[in-house]
Amino acid sequence: MGLVIDSHCHIFPGDFSERRSELLARDATFAELFSSGRAKLGTAETLVEAMDRHGIDRAVAMGVGWNDLALAREANDYLMEAAGAYPGRLSGLCSVNPGWGRAALDEMERCSEGGLIGIGELHPDTQGFALDDQDTLAPLMDLARRLGWPVLVHCSEPAGHDYPGKGSTTPGKVYRFIANFPEARIICAHWGGGLPFYSLMPEVPAVLENVFFDTAATPFLYRPAVYRTGASLAGADKVLFATDFPLIGYTRALGQVEESGLQPGDREAILGGNAARLFGL
Repeated sequence: MGLVIDSHCHIFPGDFSERRSELLARDATFAELFSSGRAKLGTAETLVEAMDRHGIDRAVAMGVGWNDLALAREANDYLMEAAGAYPGRLSGLCSVNPGWGRAALDEMERCSEGGLIGIGELHPDTQGFALDDQDTLAPLMDLARRLGWPVLVHCSEPAGHDYPGKGSTTPGKVYRFIANFPEARIICAHWGGGLPFYSLMPEVPAVLENVFFDTAATPFLYRPAVYRTGASLAGADKVLFATDFPLIGYTRALGQVEESGLQPGDREAILGGNAARLFGL
């Protein structure tokens, strides 16, 4: 199957499960995503165990778009520890909120020194900022560019079923965000809420030149043909295999890739080659 990299996983310190009630009261993003007792909280250990069972070589892990700065630091510390505990298997993204101002930049610098390799995941709706607010995002995006970091943002579909955390970060807002920062390397989670489908418009591909689309939660959102269709529109070199672990298991996610009818070269690029290049793995 070649190199397989999961580009979008969520892990948390082990005691976050025991502290769920406290975290639900403290942080709006956490409450939006994990208010149901059925919502799983993954750890580095459970992620690596799942990777080992299914032949996943590496994973890029993150927390959520925190509002509570102290919780963000705690979660970022855990991601740095996890990457150190599983070298060559786990890498981590730093969670920050652009609304924190200078504190967000300080946290990015701290996480860069600790070995994290990007920003993720931004949740504009619950973090209380507008994705197309250029002034608010400019300091964060400028520092990300100087650090060589990609920025991963939650995206949502303007149609279809509702689900916890879906929000309203739809393709129009995402497109304006991308256009505001043309030099940034941006990862649009969940197929960018359908943004690749607008690549048939003549002016759109140039705007999306530095943009990648991850496949997190695809079995929950789309039929397997989205892989072939999305890759043909965005470019197979711009699609990153991702599960949204622990929301989606590897059996379902890999099964969709196999059912999609991708050409072998495109499949290998999507499953791991693109992420290796983007993240420098």
